Amino acid sequence: MSRRRYSIFQILGAGDEAMQYEFLKDFPRRMKHVGLYVALAQNSLQKASWKKYGFQKADEQFNVVFAVLLYIMEQSLKEEHCTIDDIGTYLDDINTQYLEKEMSYEDCRGLGDFIVNTVLSNEGKAMYFDGFHFGKKEYQAMNVSYVANRIVYNEQEVRRTSYYLTDDGYALLLSTLEIEDNMKLTIHEMVFQMHLEKQSYDKAADEIKNVFSLLRIQLQKIREAMGKIRRNALDYSVRDYEEILQGNLETIGDTKKKFQDYRKLVRDRAKELEEANINVRKLTEREEEKLGYLHEIEQYLSRSIDEHQKILSSHFDLKSLYTKELEALSQMSLIRRFPFRAGFYDKVLEQPQALASLEYFLRPLFGREPEKSYNLNKAFQLQRPSRRRAEEDGGETLDFDGEAWEREQEELRARKLRRYEDSLACLLGYAAPKGEITLAELARQTEGSEGVREVLLPDVQVFKEIIVELIRHKEIDVWALRKEQSEYIGEPAKEFQLGPMLLYLTEEYPEFRDVWRVGAYRLEGGEKACFADVPDGDGGRKAVYCSNVRIFVEMGGESHGV
Repeated sequence: MSRRRYSIFQILGAGDEAMQYEFLKDFPRRMKHVGLYVALAQNSLQKASWKKYGFQKADEQFNVVFAVLLYIMEQSLKEEHCTIDDIGTYLDDINTQYLEKEMSYEDCRGLGDFIVNTVLSNEGKAMYFDGFHFGKKEYQAMNVSYVANRIVYNEQEVRRTSYYLTDDGYALLLSTLEIEDNMKLTIHEMVFQMHLEKQSYDKAADEIKNVFSLLRIQLQKIREAMGKIRRNALDYSVRDYEEILQGNLETIGDTKKKFQDYRKLVRDRAKELEEANINVRKLTEREEEKLGYLHEIEQYLSRSIDEHQKILSSHFDLKSLYTKELEALSQMSLIRRFPFRAGFYDKVLEQPQALASLEYFLRPLFGREPEKSYNLNKAFQLQRPSRRRAEEDGGETLDFDGEAWEREQEELRARKLRRYEDSLACLLGYAAPKGEITLAELARQTEGSEGVREVLLPDVQVFKEIIVELIRHKEIDVWALRKEQSEYIGEPAKEFQLGPMLLYLTEEYPEFRDVWRVGAYRLEGGEKACFADVPDGDGGRKAVYCSNVRIFVEMGGESHGV
């Protein structure tokens, strides 16, 4: 069963046309981070001033630029002044201790002024980077600024200019190293939980995607490590092995339990919105948007749990493989090798009579079984089954019971699916002749017909789930569904799914062969539908009151290519 997918244009309200690639939704925000590096490269490269200070290669230039940025950040965090003189002194110190360029203090001060005012500030001119907005189909100009300045006074009350990092400057530096790899998953999970609690589902969806990406990266690291070990275990250091094992343990932790709790919370919130849409009122556009994000979050949580399980199994596979390969290498070191000519052939020539006993030397090479002797005493002893054989026999009995239980569960699932099938077929049977029917009309037409009511409403939960799925899908194109199923090979559904069930009815029931579209929507205002004396699934019976829903069935499959 395929859930309704919310297009990015519906989410952003940017038009009626559906967007195919939803991962491009936050493209401008991503390009803003890219623009921070691009603008810095444009201001730095092809500047002749670098050669004057002895920095010829682009590698050297960017190293010293980021060294200055880090100094400005430290001064900003400590809320201390950061003038050109301070930057010059800092550059003079690191040049004397580390860079060892032929620069005087004045040269270092000039280099600091060049980096701050030319490379980072673009000589006072505003810097922009255009990022394409796929929702609006146009480029957006995004301002880029690394440092800003303010007027300060030193101890002698002399007016000076002090520099500090802007938000873009902090974003540029914090994206380099400030977050350790083993902390990224924890941080993204905390941010996801915060957005979930604040019901900012759009941001929570972005964060759970980041969490899933980190889990996928960890799994790829494990697989790459296993490939290296298989090729040559000696090329894979113990330090690398220790790091990846530590990363696995931190990733595994209690992540699975947390994700299962998050998924349950998301499902409960989605269920509240769906029930409100059926029984209380029609959802607003904002609530429908939230429902779409909740389904997306649930999907990525399920994929994250699957990825977590793969990491867990791969973690033990990695340990087993590394241990096995190292043991094999250690055993190779115990093998004693000798030259066959000097150790065997020459010895035989010295003592030809040794050829009479040659078989004792060659027998181990052919792996002959040792000669066996028959023990008559064992033949007359009472043979008792070993404990291991007894345990195996007991295990076979348990396996038989397990198979019987599985068969019983399959029969229960089949009977339950049959109830969904009969109920949906009865519902379509009433709607098909006129092309539509409302729940209120259906309640009046089936009133007093106990046999029909038992098929249509076997219990409250079955009927409610069918109506909920119809409203959620709004319209179902049977032809498109059949085409999609013909291109996909999978196991038959073991639980109720509206799409596969509709396809089964149109293929197996002659009266539904020409059905090509099915749908439902709530009717605002008006009467309510009432079904009396309906089984509640717990042995009791009760009356069911629900909003009036219109179910429509469009026939004519041949004309639509079905």
